[in-house]
Order: sequence, then C-alpha cells, then structure tokens
Amino acid sequence: MNRAASGILPAIAVDRRSPTPLHKQIYDGFRSAILRRELRPGQRIPSSRELAIELRVSRFPVLNAYAQLLAEGYFESSVGSGTFVSSALPEQRMSVALPRTSVNKPSGPRPVARGSRLYPDFENQPAIRGWGAFGVHQPALDQFPFQLWSSLVAHHSRNPHANAIHHINPLGTERFREAIADYLRAARGVKCEVDQIMIVSGSQQALDITARVLFDRGDPVWVEEPGYRLQRSVLTAAGCIPVPISVDNEGMNVAAGIRARRKARAAFVTPSHQYPLGVTMSASRRLQLLNWAQTVGAWIIEDDYDSEYRYESMPIASLHGLDVNQRVIYIGTFSKVLFPSLRLGYIVIPPDLVERFVAVRHVMDIFPPYLYQEVLSDFINEGHFTRHIRRMRQTYGEKRTALVESLKAEFGRELEIHGAEAGMHLAMTLQDGLRDTGIAARAGRERLWLWPLSPSYLGEKHRNGFILGFGSIPRDQISASVRHLRTIISSK
Repeated sequence: MNRAASGILPAIAVDRRSPTPLHKQIYDGFRSAILRRELRPGQRIPSSRELAIELRVSRFPVLNAYAQLLAEGYFESSVGSGTFVSSALPEQRMSVALPRTSVNKPSGPRPVARGSRLYPDFENQPAIRGWGAFGVHQPALDQFPFQLWSSLVAHHSRNPHANAIHHINPLGTERFREAIADYLRAARGVKCEVDQIMIVSGSQQALDITARVLFDRGDPVWVEEPGYRLQRSVLTAAGCIPVPISVDNEGMNVAAGIRARRKARAAFVTPSHQYPLGVTMSASRRLQLLNWAQTVGAWIIEDDYDSEYRYESMPIASLHGLDVNQRVIYIGTFSKVLFPSLRLGYIVIPPDLVERFVAVRHVMDIFPPYLYQEVLSDFINEGHFTRHIRRMRQTYGEKRTALVESLKAEFGRELEIHGAEAGMHLAMTLQDGLRDTGIAARAGRERLWLWPLSPSYLGEKHRNGFILGFGSIPRDQISASVRHLRTIISSK
C-alpha cells in the first residue's frame, strides 16, 4: 500500500433531510466501507477539508467523524503524512463485515449448555462498606432528580395498571423493553428488537442467567486479566474454568487467548471501558474477537456497565453493533448511571436463545418487579434520562480532572494512572514493595474506601494499586482526600 498516494474520495453520501446528524452519517459511511473491505488497512483518507468540499458540508461534522474513527482505532494519523485506515486492522476478509440487511440469520455451530448448577462463592469486600472517597460504582446522588423521580413513583403507585401488575412475563414489561430498545439502538449502536430484551435485577443477575444457559461444568471461559471479580465468582459458581487473558492498552489480547485456550466456550469482556484498568478495546481487537467466536462457535458476553460517560470523545459504539452472526450477549445496567439500589439491568439475547433464557429466568424468580419498570419507562420516554446523563457527564468529567490533577501533584512519578478517559473510576498502580490490600484495610479505618487492584488478578502475577471511584465525592473534597491517601501510603 502506497501511503504517500493521494487520498481516494470514498463513496460516502450525506442526506441533509435525514434526522441522523451529518457527523454520524460520515462516521457510519467510513466504518461500513472499512468493514466491507472497500477501504483497506493503510489506505490514505482524504483530508477533512477535501472531504468537506466534496460533500458540500461544513468542515466541523467531518472533523467530528474523523475524531471518533481515530478514537475507536479505525483511523490512524501521522504528523505531516495525513490520515489512514488503521494498519492494525486484519487484512483478511472478515466474517463481521456489515450486513446489507438489518436481519442476520445465525450461522455456524451454536452450542448451548444446560447451565443449571450453582455453587455460590462469597467474597469479603471491605471497600463497599462505606460511602464517599473513593468508593467504586457510587454515583453523585446529590445530583439525582429525586423530586421528579418521587413524583413518577407516586403516580404509578396510585394508578397501577391491573393488566401490568397481573401479567407475568419473564422478559419484563413490553413498554420498558421498548424504551430500552430505542435507547440502545440510538445511543449504543446495538442491533436489537423488543423481544430480545430481558429485564433483570442488575448486571450480576444478567451474568448468572447467562452462565446457567450457556455453560456446563468444566467449560473453559476467557476472562480479562485483571478483571471483574464478581463475574469470576459467577463462573466459578457455574463450575466453569476461568481462563485469564491479559489486558493491554488495546483491551483483551485475543491472540494470547487463542494460544492459551483456542476452543473456549465464551469470552467475557468490558470493551467500552475495561474493568478495572479502563482501556477501550481497539477496533482491531474487536474484529479479531468476533472472528474467533464465529470460527470456533463460541459466545461473547459484553458487559457495557458505564459506557455513557466518556470525556475525550463521543461514547464508543458497542461491540454488539459489529456482530452479524448473533454471537454477542449484551448486558447493561442502570445501577451506575442512576443509583445502585434500583437493581435494574437488561440482557440483549440472540433470537434463537430467547426461549432458553426465559426458561432459566422463570425457574429463578419468574419475572421482574413491575413498579420501577413503569417509572423508568416514563423517565426515559419523557427525556429525563438523557438530560441526566448529559448533566452527569459534565459533573463527572470535572471530578475526573480534579482527581487526576491532585494525584499528579501529590505523587508525581511514583504512580501510574490508568483509564481516566471514561467511566466513574480510574486505576492507579503503585511502585514495587507496597501491598495494596494492607493499605486498603488501614485506609478503611480512616474512612477512605480504597478498592485494591491486586485481587482483580486471577493469576499469581499481579500489580498493586487501587481502583478509585470519584462519583460520590464532592469536587471540593478531592484534593484533601488525595492528600489523606498520600499520608496513609507514606506511613507504611
């Protein structure tokens, strides 16, 4: 590929009458061209000025589209040379090429296990005992519109619909699932219909139901290393064998997974904001993962737990949106973006697995509670949800900046910060010789709620550090809390 050649103007059309913003039309056009192999790795992309002139649009939507494609790893840029299709993308024709129709038929082997065995594994998690600095997954409750929420709760408590209260549907109320489907299609790029969505009591139940449906005892399953401990507890309870696959700055190392256990039954990933290190899975890794799953007949479980909050680019599109072979089970939750005790989440299920998920759900608790489904349906449909997300993205962005600046001021080069670009937490790793679990226990006695990093590793090799949540701590208290943290670490 001659990278010095003039950029070829791709066949991208924009429709000014479409409700889809121009930058999204341009982004979709490039991504489709890349995934269909119409644009190849290393191929030069025309400058934003050239494309704006060709499309007869302002340069701003072109710049926004290019920024998102760079953030997701479809483009790469070189100072003085220009912008190119990422050379890290696979050269071979990919099984994830975008479909030309909206409906995709399942293909290839699709093994399904009974997944009916459960062996609980309870963990001691002192970091969740208290509220405040630096509690993980704790939102800024002082910013939540409780007065509005209370009025919606009161309305549905006074005027319940008899058919909704009496009707038993393991998937959840149709009205709530319609609201979620509309939101996921528009905001997360998830290709789904109402009948594919199951309402659950948070992401943990979603993981449990998924494990019961898909896995048999002894099945090997890829998990991120480091990764989410409660996810591993679910797999252990199901009798699976978690296979730790290293995470680097591009997300799960798919090639390492293939070397370790090529014919694993599934892979659990957090591609938009990896937990706990916070990296975003690159476009190349996403395509490799989907190709692997289709080739060996495996499943991918995508936990999209806090993707709404991204501070240096637009939210990253879901992995599910790239899947044309119905290999991805998508899990989302309202616990992080609203409040944890709400206990509402959802699963987007491949159509041919819906009956199996329903059967397992019916055995577990028959169907989800009615009231908060109706309340949240109104909260979403009346626009309150998107306004709240927009407001909290700014609030958390300011807190994130204050935390990063305070950590750098107090610790300098003694620590490394990971994953500050998105979400409600970041990770910090410590210099050798410091034991994070001991420091966390000592900090808890002084009301600093540190979540140690080392228990997030399954293997013997691990890094010491902390996962620091910044959602619940007031911005004006962040600097003092970091100084307190510095004092505790220095008193080792």
